[in-house]
Amino acid sequence: MEPLNIQSEENNLTPKGSERTKNPYKPTAAFVGASWLALITGAVAFCIGLWNADMALNEKGYYFTILLFGLFAVISVQKSVRDKAEGLAVTEIYYSLSWFATIASIVLLIVGLWNADLTLSEKGFYGISFVLSVFAAIAVQKNTRDAKLANEKTL
Repeated sequence: MEPLNIQSEENNLTPKGSERTKNPYKPTAAFVGASWLALITGAVAFCIGLWNADMALNEKGYYFTILLFGLFAVISVQKSVRDKAEGLAVTEIYYSLSWFATIASIVLLIVGLWNADLTLSEKGFYGISFVLSVFAAIAVQKNTRDAKLANEKTL
């Protein structure tokens, strides 16, 4: 029995000259779209929740700042990790600070929600929309970097 990844000549239906090779670095349109949709959904849901929340304006500002801080921090971590993996120079102080900022944003959100006078479902909503947003921000940054790398490889 022959392995699945080896194609025999009779199974190859595409002519040899017209084969299109796919760039393994280029993210698929579905993954790019899903990443952007998740980021927008998480961030907009978080903001709508804040807008409709019955809390003081300074509390709303605290949670909104934590969201922005977390989004920036995880993008910074993804970029510095990717740079290191590709052999690009990344200072240890920047690498460490980006990780510290990511952890700090998560801890600040947890402490804020723990001490907030909110129902458990509201706390869960803010936590889940925050996690969705930061995960999607990482995916969007990865897709942006991969698309740029794919374009450089084809030139």
